[in-house]
Amino acid sequence: MDLFILGAGFSGQEIARRMDGAARITGTSRAVTRFEALQAAGIEPVLFDGECLTDTLLEALARTTHLVQSVRPNERGDPLLRLTGGDLKRFMPKLQWVCYLSTVGVYGDHDGAWVTEETPSQPVNKRSQWRVDAEQGWLEFSKRTGMPVAIARLGGIYGPGRNTFVKIDRGEARRLVKPGQVFNRIHVADVAGAVDHLAKKQASGFWNVVDNEPCPPQDVVTFACNLMGVEPPPEIAFEDADLTPMARSFYADNKRVSNAKLRESGYRFQYPDYRAALEAMWSDGSWRG
Repeated sequence: MDLFILGAGFSGQEIARRMDGAARITGTSRAVTRFEALQAAGIEPVLFDGECLTDTLLEALARTTHLVQSVRPNERGDPLLRLTGGDLKRFMPKLQWVCYLSTVGVYGDHDGAWVTEETPSQPVNKRSQWRVDAEQGWLEFSKRTGMPVAIARLGGIYGPGRNTFVKIDRGEARRLVKPGQVFNRIHVADVAGAVDHLAKKQASGFWNVVDNEPCPPQDVVTFACNLMGVEPPPEIAFEDADLTPMARSFYADNKRVSNAKLRESGYRFQYPDYRAALEAMWSDGSWRG
């Protein structure tokens, strides 16, 4: 396996650590200053600004057998599909499998009801619509070439260095209460574990990569505070909260996302819910990153 991770950030680096049995792992970053972190994760770093395919990048693509695409789309679409004109096989003749990292935001608002991979997308903002468009581009590539493409729809990602403990420690945690609102989450270790699992199965199609327990965000803060032995911050009504437009937009859709398909395929979660993850990170101190 020659693995290429387009966008080797928080999730991409964890995927590399999980799939370190690959013969070679290459990953991109927008900044040379991040190269040291990529190298620490076993990744050969390459610059990618989302606008051009350099000679170094083309050389890496030419030897790639497995691709994980983690770079967010914009109004011009998925950057790799756009820059290759959708003709990936010309640039990646050895390619065997693709995983596109998307988001459960594509489902839109379902007023707290359960959704599955069969639920139609109904995005509520332009960022989610760009995701839907990118997913369709990868599906069309799969249909046109017969290449297996797994589209992993991720919940809110957290893990070492990026979690509720860190926010509490910095005095940034808030308990915002919007009645009936729930979110799905996923520990970064399970993002990596699920991608590795799907790669070994040469899986295709949609896959919800979320934990077992969608829940109100204030519950997570309360649980983390109890583990730390500190007083939880006061509850704040959502309508009274001072939020940026971006932060407020995350509350625009409300749903419970099922991971049944992934579990039935044989994947076993390392952290099946936020309690297990927070307890483990607090116990071993990994929450600090």
